[in-house]
Amino acid sequence: MTAVSTVVLTGAGISRESGLETFRDLGGVWSQVRLEEVATPAAFARDPARVQAFYNARRRQLRDPAIQPNAAHRALARLEQALGDSLLLVTQNVDDLHERGGSRDVVHMHGELFKARCTACTAVVPWHDDLDAGSRCPQCARPGRLRPHVVWFGEIPHALERIFEALSGCTRFVSIGTSGSVYPAAGFVAAASEAGAATLELNLEPSAGSRRFGEVRHGPATALVPAWVDRLLQGGG
Repeated sequence: MTAVSTVVLTGAGISRESGLETFRDLGGVWSQVRLEEVATPAAFARDPARVQAFYNARRRQLRDPAIQPNAAHRALARLEQALGDSLLLVTQNVDDLHERGGSRDVVHMHGELFKARCTACTAVVPWHDDLDAGSRCPQCARPGRLRPHVVWFGEIPHALERIFEALSGCTRFVSIGTSGSVYPAAGFVAAASEAGAATLELNLEPSAGSRRFGEVRHGPATALVPAWVDRLLQGGG
């Protein structure tokens, strides 16, 4: 098995340049709705219709033909093609823009909007349409038991063991378009630094954790990421 040498973490900033709403920026999703009402297990138990409506709207936005991968997504796909299994691409985003941009192995630590999970049989299935009380699980056929396959507040992100194992042995960690304020992802730079990795932040503006990085570069992801990938593939960094 090829050891992971480069870990890349992406956040909402990379998808924002494709037209998707962010969560924590001024005017973002969490300034328009209380997370306790739509993004917790308790909210789903209390008012599943409201939670489903919130994620149905987000799923419809992602299906909009105007929402397409951008130059940053495509650059990371080029990097994966060049580095193969020595690259681990981790995203906090629940969209599929990395995959549509050409990346094949993406760790969605916060889940995927185009998947649903059955609370009855635990099956995870592809799902691009709206969810409601009449939606039936393709595996067990029970209605009303499908929920968005996203990690809500209070739930444990996916693949943490794989991510931290990669961070403990990597030589390079790059954070792209993240707020630096949401754990455990905000702690990845510390884990990489402890392993002796070079750390780089590519962000529109300084994140909450910028001071923890060895190097920071600020500007649009669509400009910074392709330029960084080009330098890296040419032997720079």
